[in-house]
Amino acid sequence: MLCGLEALGERRIIRLIWEYLDRMPDLALDLGDDVSAVNIGGGRVAVLKTDMLVGETDVPPSMSLRQAARKAVVMNISDFAAKGVKPLAMLVSLGLPRSLSEDDIRDIGAGLGDAAREYSTYIIGGDTNEASDLIISCSLLGFSSEGRIVSRSGAKPGDIVAVTGEFGKTSAGLKILLEGLSAPKEIAEKLKEAVFIPRARLSEGLALSEAGVLSASIDSSDGLAISLYELSDASNVGFIIDHVPIAKEAVRFADIHGLDPYDLGLYGGEEYELIVTVRPQLWEAAERAVADVGGTLIRIGRVIGEKRIELRTDGEIRKIERRGWEHFKIGKLCWHL
Repeated sequence: MLCGLEALGERRIIRLIWEYLDRMPDLALDLGDDVSAVNIGGGRVAVLKTDMLVGETDVPPSMSLRQAARKAVVMNISDFAAKGVKPLAMLVSLGLPRSLSEDDIRDIGAGLGDAAREYSTYIIGGDTNEASDLIISCSLLGFSSEGRIVSRSGAKPGDIVAVTGEFGKTSAGLKILLEGLSAPKEIAEKLKEAVFIPRARLSEGLALSEAGVLSASIDSSDGLAISLYELSDASNVGFIIDHVPIAKEAVRFADIHGLDPYDLGLYGGEEYELIVTVRPQLWEAAERAVADVGGTLIRIGRVIGEKRIELRTDGEIRKIERRGWEHFKIGKLCWHL
């Protein structure tokens, strides 16, 4: 039987805290979207995001400190990508165990610098303190035009649902790292790389926002299934999914171990793809915008008026369950797969 915070879960904890907070009148997005956004006048919106990496829950075995620090930045960048906002600057606060060495600190600094340069942003300050576990907390700032920022709440029946990449590699990679499952070398390295070197779809998000083709958007860091439910709740719609783009390496891994590849594709997390909805008449423009920056937009289904989420493939219908990554309910580096 679950007790304490395990029984609540991250989302319930957040809602409880909100009950005691005054709602700011000039918010450009509802509380609970991927980022926070405040109207600052003159048609401008200040966009803010903070996300925290903790060693025990976010850093799997064999991930280097340099990779962990880079991941901490990517986590924040991905949410900006989902809103179509260019990051300007970032603050980074570090909680550091005494056991770390000078070389460890250099690795953390290198990872932060790697990610900042990769996504053309700057780390301009922060805080450092002692902690019992590694903590890298990033706070990101950017600006957008009023009406340009893409919320979770605009999906309408008939819209096309699409994603910016394949799923399943991170889920399979975590099973190698956490559960000791094996895989042929040629795919094991690709599966583990998906865990160690995640990539935010910033170029795609900015291109889609610039083209003005999205009705709603979210990043998939908590998993494809639960992210669809978050979009469903925000937009008060449902989805019929007829194609889950599962990476061939994940399909092969599932075959080797007798796993359901759809479980790997739907219920993993930390993949940082964008899940978007597009008006049908704007679909070609959306595809073209992503292709122009070297990406791919993959149609996976459609929006429906009834609030349910189903997978229809090979003549079968199955309910997509509401599960994925959620702090407290899941524990130490253990995804619901």
